[in-house]
Amino acid sequence: MRITVDLDLCQGHGMCELEAPDVFEVPNRSTVRILDPEPGEEHRDEVAAAVRYCPAQALRMEE
Repeated sequence: MRITVDLDLCQGHGMCELEAPDVFEVPNRSTVRILDPEPGEEHRDEVAAAVRYCPAQALRMEE
């Protein structure tokens, strides 16, 4: 799987970091930083939750 982000949509809420802290980081007053753009299968559920709960719908998970 591969993760992409639309930084024009990201508002820095940090929900992705809460759901998948090994994959996402949201520094104070900034937009998301993807720590691992191609995480392993062990992160699939938490990445899917991060994508689902992103208030700005800025994240995408692609196969």
